[in-house]
Amino acid sequence: MESLKRPGVIINLGSASGLYPLSIDPAYTASKGGVVMFTRSLSPYKRKGIRINVLCPEFVKTELASTVVGERFAERLGGFVPMEMVIKGTFELINDESKAGSCLWITNRRGMEYWPSSTEEAKYLLPSSRLGKQSSTAFFQKVDIPQSFEKVIVHTLSHNFRGATSIVHSPLRLPIRPDHVLVKIVYAGVNASDVNFSSGHYFGGSSKDLQSMLPLDAGFESVGIIAAVGDSVTHLKVGTPAAMMTFGSYAEFVTVHSKHILPVARPDPEVVAMLTSGLTASIALEKAAQMESGKVVLVTAAAGGTGQFAVQLAKLAGNKVVATCGGKAKATLLKDLGVDRVIDYRSEDIKTVLKTEYPKGIDIIYESVGGDMFSLCLNALATYGRLIVIGMISQYQGENGWEPSNYPGLCEKILKKSQTISGFFLIQYAHLWQQHLDRLFNLFSSGKLKVLVDPKRFLGVQSVVDAVEYLHSGKSVGKVVVCIDPTFIDHKSKL
Repeated sequence: MESLKRPGVIINLGSASGLYPLSIDPAYTASKGGVVMFTRSLSPYKRKGIRINVLCPEFVKTELASTVVGERFAERLGGFVPMEMVIKGTFELINDESKAGSCLWITNRRGMEYWPSSTEEAKYLLPSSRLGKQSSTAFFQKVDIPQSFEKVIVHTLSHNFRGATSIVHSPLRLPIRPDHVLVKIVYAGVNASDVNFSSGHYFGGSSKDLQSMLPLDAGFESVGIIAAVGDSVTHLKVGTPAAMMTFGSYAEFVTVHSKHILPVARPDPEVVAMLTSGLTASIALEKAAQMESGKVVLVTAAAGGTGQFAVQLAKLAGNKVVATCGGKAKATLLKDLGVDRVIDYRSEDIKTVLKTEYPKGIDIIYESVGGDMFSLCLNALATYGRLIVIGMISQYQGENGWEPSNYPGLCEKILKKSQTISGFFLIQYAHLWQQHLDRLFNLFSSGKLKVLVDPKRFLGVQSVVDAVEYLHSGKSVGKVVVCIDPTFIDHKSKL
């Protein structure tokens, strides 16, 4: 594969005995342990497009295993592993672009687990050299640090983002704290929930308590260049790209704790799109939807920032994808992304299409619109179906702000068909951000994932309010971003 320069996946067949001793046959255990260690040593081939992993099932239900091991002994360990589970594990290693040099342990009592676990890696293994190499490659040898910078703050709690915010000059205080990092922001991402932040919806407490928190630094996500590091920060270097998902991203500079830095290859708008929008789709479909292959998946608002990722990830997993949007241009875009059935609600009735073409219902629904769309989706959900709520953009900007929803008969509906409704809030999955961000970037770099950034340009902190209002206008296609530092575009064009 290397000599022919053909990327691909190699799966070595190991055994659970390669992970823990099998006293009755030490020679067999040693040989399988060698397969595991050999596979792990080949992980660098991922850079050449070759991923090599190892499958380590426990006792598999075969005629030989039944004779040698015996049913009684196997039952002590939870029973034989069915061949279907081994096949499922094989496809897991094939489809997960982030896995290279990985070992998938399969048992009937615990299911599928990667060894070593993240806890074991943190405890016993040295830090990955990948991030070290990535962080040592500087875009800039030096970043000019001004005495002050501009940022967007929330001064009044309101769902009207323009009325709630203003731009202020803030002094840039140096030196920064020992464990912190100063980042020069290049691009910031715009999200529907910016208006929830400006209205104080994400903060508990009374109105008086909320007022006492003002002003608030606005903006959830950004990419930029590290401008300075604290004295105790050794793993991050000045001049290297970084991503952040912290409050205060609508600013020219931001200071954050080093633990909140996500190393990235480039400070590009496509990387911004992979943050809140991409990570929500990637993690929600894996954890909340428990997405497998061979299902029918519906994505609402599919041409938006997160919808574009959801439809592609669902297709890559081997599913049939249905998507809703408004307008011919968005419908064409979704077809180009591989969507099997696009429903343009401006020319078709969504309810009629789903009832007529999918009489058995939809297996997985990725829902971000809320209101009437949520009710429609619930009624279209199949038996055992999962409806994942990642937002409700239609409800964010009512006259009285985001008001609670009321869905009479909800419990009775999901009980009747053994359905599941799961909420998903990205902040609660922070421990998975880097893993899924790497996975998305690998898919993007290999050409398997398209990242759509809305072509409308918003330049400078002064354009943030316009960008937020543009997103809520329903006109956007793909991720809306603000180029906080327009000079970076000129610099990039010279590279």
